[in-house]
Amino acid sequence: MIQQLKNSYGHLFEDALLTEINQVGTYKDIPEGYKLIEVGQYIRTMPLLISGAIKIMRDDDDGDELLLYFLESGDTCAMTLACCMGNHKSEIRAIAELDTKLIMIPIEKMEEWTAKYKSWRNFVFNSYHNRLLEMLETIDSIAFLKMDKRLLKYLKDKATITNDNIIKSTHQEIAYELHTSRVVISRLLKNLEKQGVIQLNRNFIKLNSID
Repeated sequence: MIQQLKNSYGHLFEDALLTEINQVGTYKDIPEGYKLIEVGQYIRTMPLLISGAIKIMRDDDDGDELLLYFLESGDTCAMTLACCMGNHKSEIRAIAELDTKLIMIPIEKMEEWTAKYKSWRNFVFNSYHNRLLEMLETIDSIAFLKMDKRLLKYLKDKATITNDNIIKSTHQEIAYELHTSRVVISRLLKNLEKQGVIQLNRNFIKLNSID
């Protein structure tokens, strides 16, 4: 697994840090749909993604979900970092979007490596920065884009993450993640199909272009 670690993080971390990660990290194969982190849970380890993708969700006061952002190979979750460092309960839900390989790092190593390795400090700061930009993009999408534009952006993001223009999410799942109703999503998908943007099938949606 050390080679996979180097493939994903070798451009970010020096060999000494990669060796330590390999020594203390726990490798896990996570199946698609598996819930890694739940709202209200204390987080004792931090994930480093080797391959696959994880979606980060947020609940509102009524228990409805909103998709915040995706994590891919070479990423970690800034909100997980914050919870680990502050010993706070998680305010997000993390679910494997694809079959995913990751390394779980014990939280006690985070502070040690921040003092010991400049590359780790940079990685943590960049992770906070990138996840903040992604959340701002989500906020902008909610505030300024009409639902049809949000839906199309969602479909394109999914296709980019999975590297596949076949999207297997149900209308109800899309509605949950975009914080709207299934009826609205079904109507907008039919409109997109009429425009030639997508093709609707019984068990999947085909996006004709991700440009």
